Amino acid sequence: MRYSHIITGLSLCVALLTGCASQDKPAIPDKPAAQLYTEAQNALSVDDYQRAEKYLEALDNRYPFGPYADQVQLQLIHVYYKRNENEKALANIDRFIRNNPTSKALDYVYYMRGLTNMAYDYNFVQSLVGIDRASRDPSYSKAAFKDFKIILAHYPQSPYAADARKRMIFLRDKLARHEIDIAHYYMKREAYLAAVNRAKDILQTYEGSTQTRAALKVMIEGYTKLELPQLAKRSQQVLDAQSKSS
Repeated sequence: MRYSHIITGLSLCVALLTGCASQDKPAIPDKPAAQLYTEAQNALSVDDYQRAEKYLEALDNRYPFGPYADQVQLQLIHVYYKRNENEKALANIDRFIRNNPTSKALDYVYYMRGLTNMAYDYNFVQSLVGIDRASRDPSYSKAAFKDFKIILAHYPQSPYAADARKRMIFLRDKLARHEIDIAHYYMKREAYLAAVNRAKDILQTYEGSTQTRAALKVMIEGYTKLELPQLAKRSQQVLDAQSKSS
C-alpha cells in the first residue's frame, strides 16, 4: 500500500511536469525564416488573419533583421488592422516610420494609419441605427485627417491618394459638424466671442465643408450680439455671395 502511494505520487508529478512542458512549447515551432514566411503567406492568401498573425509575429520576433523584416512589418500592420487590433497596428506603424524614414512604402503606411485612426472612431452599432456621431471626441478623426493630408501633400501620385482625398472630405464634414455643435452651445450660453471663434475656425480649417453656411450664420448672430455691426455685415455679404453661387 505504501509503495502504491509513492508510485501514484510520482506519476502525478510526471504528469504535471509533462503538462507544464507542453504549455511552455511555443505556438509556432522553430523553423527557418523562409518557411515561416511561406506559412504566413499561405494564411494571408485565404484571409486567415489569425494564423497569419502568429507566423508574422514569430518572424518579427525571431528574425528582426532578416531579409523579410520590412515586408513582415508591413503585413503585420495590415493583419492588425483586419483583426481590429488598433493599438498594435498604430504601434507597428509608428515603429516602421521611425525606423524607415526613406521607405518607398511610407504612403501605404500613412494610409493605414489613417484607416486605423478612423477604425478607432467607428462604432458599428451606432452606425446601424443612424446615430450622428459628430458630437463625440474628434481626436482620432483629426489624426486620420492629418494622415490622409500627408499623403496628398507628399505622395500625390500614390495609388492611395484618391481614396485618401475622399476620406478627407468625409472627415472634414464630420469635424466641421463637431465644431458647429460647439459653436451653437456657446451661443446658447451667450459666450458669443467663443462661438464666433469656433465658426471662424470652421471656415479656415475645414474650407468647403457642408457647415460653411452654418458657420457664417453663427458669425452674423455672434457679431450682432457683440455689437460689431461691420463684421456682422461682412459675414452676411459672404453668406449672400455663397447663396447666389450655389
